[in-house]
Amino acid sequence: MGRLDGKICIVTGGNSGIGKKTAEVFLKEGGKVVIAARRHDENEKTVSELSQYGEISAVDADLTKPEDCHKVVDFTADKYGRVDVLVNNAGIADKHRPINTCDEDWYDTVVKIDQYSVYYMSKYALVHMEKQGKGSIVNISSIGSQGVAGISYSAAKSAVNAMTKNIAIYYSNKYDGKIRCNAVGPGPTPTPLNAPEAAATFDGEFAALCGQHIDITLPEADVEDQALACLYFASDESKAVTGQILYVDHGTTMY
Repeated sequence: MGRLDGKICIVTGGNSGIGKKTAEVFLKEGGKVVIAARRHDENEKTVSELSQYGEISAVDADLTKPEDCHKVVDFTADKYGRVDVLVNNAGIADKHRPINTCDEDWYDTVVKIDQYSVYYMSKYALVHMEKQGKGSIVNISSIGSQGVAGISYSAAKSAVNAMTKNIAIYYSNKYDGKIRCNAVGPGPTPTPLNAPEAAATFDGEFAALCGQHIDITLPEADVEDQALACLYFASDESKAVTGQILYVDHGTTMY
């Protein structure tokens, strides 16, 4: 018996990196998965690759747009009649730009996908979770929420942590505590967002300065480590856990 048998799960940004591995783990544990991301070809490729593990669908969506977030939730609810798990994984890296080199357009770009998408998706999914009287939201935060990243990313991920706790507080005394919200905070984890070609576009000087405030000599986590943390929060094993930020980083930020 799988740990997510019968659960209907949405994973945003589910066509690569942590999101794709989370979708795979959820399928293997008996969940039915809907991934949502912008790139149609990558969505179709992911569905083709992961369908061997279970029932998976994809919705092409720009999650900076509330109407597209609505579309994802409506698709899932229409197809399955419920939404049990939402993993807010969609996001972009911010190129480690400090305040003096981060222009307003770039700040807005990062915040819209890394912060606003969490708000939109959570708001719309919670409508269905309230009807059911239960559900689990898992937000993907980051060690960058502690300020060791570019200003836009740090701000967005700090907001994700605050939203996580705020949602958890609101639902802690409703529905017998069966609607929960937690976050996973990855440390350094190899994904397309921080591949060498992507890292080459980062502000190297500020990235090095941030590196003085974390222990970068420790091992990196991998996408499966992050996916398994998401699985814990999605499953009933964590039924008494809400409002928690779980950093999966080999102790990188454990000062």
